[in-house]
Amino acid sequence: MSSIVILGTLEQGLMYSLMVLGVYLSFRILNYADLTADSSFTLGAATAASLITSGFNPWLATLIAFFAGCLAGTFTGILHTKFKITPLLSGILTMIALYSINLRVMGKANISLLRMRTIFSDFSTFTHMEEYSVIILSIITVSIIGLIIYFFLETELGLALRATGDNEIMIRSQGVNTDIMKISGLAISNGLIAFSGSYVAQNQLFADVSMGIGIIVIGLASVIIGEVLIGTSSIGRTVLAVLCGGVIYRIIIAIVLQLGLRATDLKLITALIVIIALISPQIKNKLTPIYEKIQNKLTPLHKEKDKE
Repeated sequence: MSSIVILGTLEQGLMYSLMVLGVYLSFRILNYADLTADSSFTLGAATAASLITSGFNPWLATLIAFFAGCLAGTFTGILHTKFKITPLLSGILTMIALYSINLRVMGKANISLLRMRTIFSDFSTFTHMEEYSVIILSIITVSIIGLIIYFFLETELGLALRATGDNEIMIRSQGVNTDIMKISGLAISNGLIAFSGSYVAQNQLFADVSMGIGIIVIGLASVIIGEVLIGTSSIGRTVLAVLCGGVIYRIIIAIVLQLGLRATDLKLITALIVIIALISPQIKNKLTPIYEKIQNKLTPLHKEKDKE
């Protein structure tokens, strides 16, 4: 792969890793199958792009995109906790509603940001590093947000959030309002996903109403890849694994495309990656006893050879 392709892959991986972190919070921390992600990603892109084309400061537009995602997650949480709609259906309902809202926000199916001021153009002017401004700003953003989420999950509120996903009945008996925990967790989750969408839109210089389709699958694939390759022995390591998973996923996709497969096959490739990542622990568990038996049989033979 050329240096341009490698740089572009790393840039996209870092920006999408923020979305992966949001998916991790809902699916792993809260144990909540939230399908709002597909539309909240687009909501972030649509909000930022619309505000930027209206003359807003791009940094402020990106921050507003985050809060727009938080509102989407809050709505999903309220549907589930207050109206007792199942997690899957509440996410689907919000996702469908957001499609129309995203069209309203943009006013049309897509918005171009060509020759518009973005956070990346501002950052390149500030650092005088136009070629590497995107990746440097992405690294800084991912590092800061990763640390914030790590320290948040180590606080009492973060522990209550984790406990809500692990054992809701137990933590409720301790006096914790699990409804508020779920709503807060989903708000932060979708806020991060929308924030990622705003970054991607400003990097690609356009926002499209369909750009979030399949985001939840990409997020899950990245979470699983990171967990399998890096591990989940601690919260810090898990957060790092999730962020790295987003980058690793993009690298895998780039390699596959370089091998000559069509871009239209990406969804199939993503599904296969998820399947392989999901079944790999089971395969490992089945192969481990076989490996141990072989080792036990070979050990006496090695000892006899050493004596000779």
